Amino acid sequence: MAKYIFVTGGVTSSLGKGIFAASLAKLLQARGHRVTIQKFDPYINVDPGTLNPYEHGECYVTEDGAETDLDLGHYERFLNVPTSQANNVTTGRVYQYVINKEREGAYLGKTVQVIPHITDEIKRRMLLLGQTGEYDIVITELGGTVGDIEAQPYIETVRQIIWELGHNNVLVCHLTLIPYLKSAKELKTKPTQHSVKELQSYGLQPDILVCRTEHPLSDDLKRKLALFCNVSNDSVIQASDMETIYDIPLEYQREKLDQTVLRKLELPIAGEPNLDKWKTFIQRLKNPTSQVRIGLVGKYIELQDAYKSIFESFIHAGVANNCKVIVESIHSEDLEEGNIAGTLGHLDGILVAPGFGSRGIEGKIAAIKYVREHNIPFLGICLGMQMAVIEWGRHMLGLADAHSTEMNPDSGNQVICMMEEQKKISAKGGTMRLGAYKCAIALGTKAFDAYGSTNITERHRHRYEFNNEYLDAYEKSGMIASGKNPDTGLVEIVEVPNHPWFVGVQFHPELKSTVENPHPVFIGLIKAAMEYKQKRVGAKAMQEA
Repeated sequence: MAKYIFVTGGVTSSLGKGIFAASLAKLLQARGHRVTIQKFDPYINVDPGTLNPYEHGECYVTEDGAETDLDLGHYERFLNVPTSQANNVTTGRVYQYVINKEREGAYLGKTVQVIPHITDEIKRRMLLLGQTGEYDIVITELGGTVGDIEAQPYIETVRQIIWELGHNNVLVCHLTLIPYLKSAKELKTKPTQHSVKELQSYGLQPDILVCRTEHPLSDDLKRKLALFCNVSNDSVIQASDMETIYDIPLEYQREKLDQTVLRKLELPIAGEPNLDKWKTFIQRLKNPTSQVRIGLVGKYIELQDAYKSIFESFIHAGVANNCKVIVESIHSEDLEEGNIAGTLGHLDGILVAPGFGSRGIEGKIAAIKYVREHNIPFLGICLGMQMAVIEWGRHMLGLADAHSTEMNPDSGNQVICMMEEQKKISAKGGTMRLGAYKCAIALGTKAFDAYGSTNITERHRHRYEFNNEYLDAYEKSGMIASGKNPDTGLVEIVEVPNHPWFVGVQFHPELKSTVENPHPVFIGLIKAAMEYKQKRVGAKAMQEA
């Protein structure tokens, strides 16, 4: 049977449970185990699809079209294995399922309660992936912190699973904070002790204590934590702040986390994990031979997690090009006030980010016009691609009122329109065009140069599309559709052939970029930015000479 590891958090949120889970999974995978990770979130929303990015960061979309928590992005980027709808469960989804069964009469008139009905459904979903035969170890991250009212059913369910399966098949890792008081010049363990005591009050004893800290933990302090939290000395794991998240698996390896986990789960420990590719990636990440500066034009730049996958994709593509990518976040609303050249002129490339709604749209269009006219490498994703189409229509086709049905349904030239199958949909959650779809790429295009293939699949999350009634006019004027869905004719990729790199994609390439497989579109953008910078530096040197 599969073994189960549960990751809980205490003291404060945002300690990095997702990164811990992904790092542990990477170590176990590198030892030859088949590992998957799932996230259980305690909020009532059925999924993150209707949550504002300011509330919850980006909404990560899986191959099968599930709108999920952004931590699934970490899971995929670390393990290089796709996740699915089964890997992310919310309280809303659990209660919706149970209430629907009650309405159907499935409980035969019984009083439906949190225990056993809600906890039984949580348990069914927690054990589901481990019962497929595809995995040796299933790691489950529980959202929120111990003590949260909404987290209690999940903790009770874990208690029941341990009781049913036995301690040799289930492990609890508790991630907590060891704060440093500058005035006292010492690390304080009391918050962790209280967090563990709270967990114990619900019937759970952590097997491993993972301690986030800004300063190294002494052996004496580790022994103190072990004594007061009722764990063995080797089960107190230091989780120091690292230079990059990609250093974290190696830090846990030095702490022998993977060996402790395997021993407690009664699994064999043989040799060391094979992390050669991972170490090579980190070596190249920290020793680039060049540098470019890319502008990220978006509407949610105040919260970095809103574009988490994009930032990570830049890191992957930078390493692939032996290049350090400095990302400069630019609020599209600021660009509406002018001074485009002063804001964008020093950049080596621009990415216009996805999003929804009319706020900041004209700033995105202004940025695209500037980079198109000045031959600066450009990539537009989803809404960014649509704004590139609108900008081209206005300034290259003379369609002054070119717009999208989403922002201006009264426009006479809706070059971006609602997809036909979306017109009868009123519910917002889980109803967009979601998940992986095929795309056929034309030979001799920048898209083909990037992918090296004519047939690909990419993940989507949108309701609006390029209006094919305008396709002939666009292609005659110089913007071509280099990628289309072979079944529907939906334009997936647009590009301008006589531009160094001007590419817009309707899909979300950032959702498929991983450490081992950086995304081709991001690699292409960074490569073009490096060439653009080299030419600009060369031209400047000639002028000065």
